[in-house]
Amino acid sequence: MIRFEGAAKTYPGQARPALDAFDLTVEAGTTCVLIGPSGCGKSTALQMVNRLVAPSAGRVWVEGRDVAGLDPISLRRRIGYVLQGVGLFPHRTVAQNVATVPGLLGWDARRIAERVDAMLGLVGLDPGEVRDRRPDALSGGQRQRVGVARALAADPPVLLMDEPFGAVDPVARARLQDEVRGILVRLGKTVLMVTHDLDEAVRMGDTVALMREGRLVQVDAPERLLARPADAFAERFMGSDRWLRRLALLPARDYAEPVPARGHPGPEPAGAAAPRLDPGASLRDALVLMLASGQAQVGVEGGRVTLVSLRRAAGEAPAEAPPA
Repeated sequence: MIRFEGAAKTYPGQARPALDAFDLTVEAGTTCVLIGPSGCGKSTALQMVNRLVAPSAGRVWVEGRDVAGLDPISLRRRIGYVLQGVGLFPHRTVAQNVATVPGLLGWDARRIAERVDAMLGLVGLDPGEVRDRRPDALSGGQRQRVGVARALAADPPVLLMDEPFGAVDPVARARLQDEVRGILVRLGKTVLMVTHDLDEAVRMGDTVALMREGRLVQVDAPERLLARPADAFAERFMGSDRWLRRLALLPARDYAEPVPARGHPGPEPAGAAAPRLDPGASLRDALVLMLASGQAQVGVEGGRVTLVSLRRAAGEAPAEAPPA
């Protein structure tokens, strides 16, 4: 668990605090994503966790211990850190990069070699192909995967991620986000992440914390954040297309109407030959397939998703949303 209690940071010469009265809890085994305009205090909050930034007031707790009372070097070796722009050592091989923290912790050579190969495999890289390469011989996506492997190598309970996918091309970014998200969930890591990308925030986070001028505006599950912005600022930040983003979070199967069994009275349902969705598809996937196929319904797991389903999903939250 990570917990901020009244954390604040004021830098000399600043007109206002970079972080002010910041209270946030990241539950164990979950991912919380900090998002907000540039200069809102996201990175300041992140760097307080591993003592790269010392608070001017308040406290930060990691796994029940106040970080102010911990040795910063020991603390950082127990916290994984995926840097903006990856931050691999260019003169070291992939294996040497991944082995950085285990080596500092004094692991023996055999254990380190086994862990390096295991971590590379975990992030979808063939150890035999990449182990002895240097970072400049890898693609942006491969370098990012190595960065994640390095952060996880010593099995830290807490992981910090600072704009982790910014250097990856847009085509590969969504796939990598999904893969890394799956890994973090399987491993049960507690993750605090910073991004400026709203789509990335709602894709990666169990909770999303929206910030403005050093303070929290709203902390919510991604779907609720999109459906019920807390105030006018949050509504503007989510954007006019937030309903389309919300459709990406809703499983299509939850809004599918059952297909009548064979022999059911009446004509064969029009959706019987409709295009098919993957079982894990979202309502946005359904909408895209409808638009591409020119049909008003698509099939998923024994049911049909129709335009009526999409309207129902999009129309649930507006009636309950607070006024701007």
